[in-house]
Amino acid sequence: MVRLWTMDHGLSTNMNLYTIDTGFFKLDGGAMFGVVPKVIWDRINPADENNLCSWAMRLLLVEEGNRLTLVDTGIGNKQDEKFLSYYYLHGDATIDSSLAKHGFHRGDITDVFLTHLHFDHVGGAIKRDGDKLTPAFKNATYWSNQKHWDWALNPNDREKASFLKENILPIQESGQLKFIDTTEGVKFAEGFDIKFVSGHTESMMLPLVSYKGTRILYTADLIPSVGHLPIPYVMAYDMFPLTTIGEKKAILGEALVNDYVLFFEHDPVNECCTLAQTERGIRVKDAFRLNDL
Repeated sequence: MVRLWTMDHGLSTNMNLYTIDTGFFKLDGGAMFGVVPKVIWDRINPADENNLCSWAMRLLLVEEGNRLTLVDTGIGNKQDEKFLSYYYLHGDATIDSSLAKHGFHRGDITDVFLTHLHFDHVGGAIKRDGDKLTPAFKNATYWSNQKHWDWALNPNDREKASFLKENILPIQESGQLKFIDTTEGVKFAEGFDIKFVSGHTESMMLPLVSYKGTRILYTADLIPSVGHLPIPYVMAYDMFPLTTIGEKKAILGEALVNDYVLFFEHDPVNECCTLAQTERGIRVKDAFRLNDL
């Protein structure tokens, strides 16, 4: 039995945010940019000889009082060599090295907030101990929502390759899983709101965090990179591309009006940006690193 929680912990306003880099992987450039021609997207993120582009797996760590919340977990390293060979993992950063850089370790994590359960977002949530699969964060509560959990456990034929049972079922079996209420306006914690979007996959959760007088939106796979800011630039991986387009229009408009900072999970170069209205639509105003705020 998984308990359904409506979150509001009444946490203090003394929040710290940290970027947790976990390295890079490669995906097909055409799949990442959908119907956009290669002659256009190749200038944004140049492909290699196999038409593959590098993408970051950049996580967000939220320190608030005695809680330490990790948003997403990257691809992890428990899959076999054949599986990992498809994605060309590269770069020196890992969850462990990035946590250590900020003075933390896995045992300090109290909460793991999973935007959705695709393998490059949840793979690092589970580790392999011999022939057993166990939570990689033994002291953490793992957060998903019922709609997305059910969607992931009963996947459609097009998306099922992204939902690996070994990434998902061990979380539930451990007893560390809880579900967030998907009611509009729900908070995960004080200063930590959630936006639910369903174009990429059912009920993906985007953290919207109040920090240093601004609001930071963790864009996950709604807007994977700066290169995906133009409204038609929608991934072929999205289950409902027209829904994604509508969600992008609404959220980018809200972000522009309210001066949100966007935090990109997959952009290989740009960590954060602010937005400006241009003749071509909403585009980058300033790009910078989180610790520059």
